[in-house]
Amino acid sequence: MTAHDPEHDRLHEATGLYVLGALAPDERAEFERHAASCQECTNELRLLASVASALPFGATQVDPPPALRNRVLAAAGHPAAARSNVTTFTPRQVHTSLAAFRTGWLSAAALLLVAVSAGAYAWALRSDAQALRAEIATLQGNLRDALARLDRSEQQATVAARNVAVAEGRLAVLLASDMTQVNLEGQPVAPRAAGRAFLSRSRGLVFTASALPPAPAGRIYQLWVVTARAPVSAGLLDVDPSGSVAQQFPAPDLSGAAPAAVAVTLEPAGGVPAPTGDKYLVGVAH
Repeated sequence: MTAHDPEHDRLHEATGLYVLGALAPDERAEFERHAASCQECTNELRLLASVASALPFGATQVDPPPALRNRVLAAAGHPAAARSNVTTFTPRQVHTSLAAFRTGWLSAAALLLVAVSAGAYAWALRSDAQALRAEIATLQGNLRDALARLDRSEQQATVAARNVAVAEGRLAVLLASDMTQVNLEGQPVAPRAAGRAFLSRSRGLVFTASALPPAPAGRIYQLWVVTARAPVSAGLLDVDPSGSVAQQFPAPDLSGAAPAAVAVTLEPAGGVPAPTGDKYLVGVAH
């Protein structure tokens, strides 16, 4: 810990309190550990300790006049008092001696009082500041936690709203009065694959499939609604690593033609306007 470090300043201001024994046991132990390695605080401690020890002797030494002994002996009726001249100790001399005592004592006391008062005030301010900083840090931590929870809640609410919208859209297709279901079977390139298409010209198309082989690099699965005129692309499939997919698409524009079949082919990435690749799933509309 170096001089002018905030922790050093805090402990340095407690020097006067330490000298008067006004620190709590744990504060006193903390100060002693600091002073053992801080020359500045050690010097300050030595100075204030000398002032405190000098307080009882702060007055100028005033020797009583010789006549005082004779007056005391005379008052006691001691014979030796008759052999000495008796000199009175005037009120002015007494006042001068008391004034000298008071001046010396008050000078030393004032020095220590200023040091102790300043140290105590600074110590109290720093203690209050530390408590305030700790309280602010706690409030900031609580605020960060609250904001993080709020952000997570907002994200969860967004995901939930999106999922609800998807579910509502799919349900609208399934409940549509013009919905047609087409069951798709795996073709020789994917015999284990299977799928279902739920087609509504007014609500859209919902498609599910499973066990599709992983698409090679640069290739993608494309969904088609086949009419007597031509196949119409419904969209590209986002197949997960397990080979499953569940997607909803807008109703394809069939130009008034009735759907005859639904098929899935493997095409170049980005899709094509007309099917060119192998058929993986095919289902006939009834």
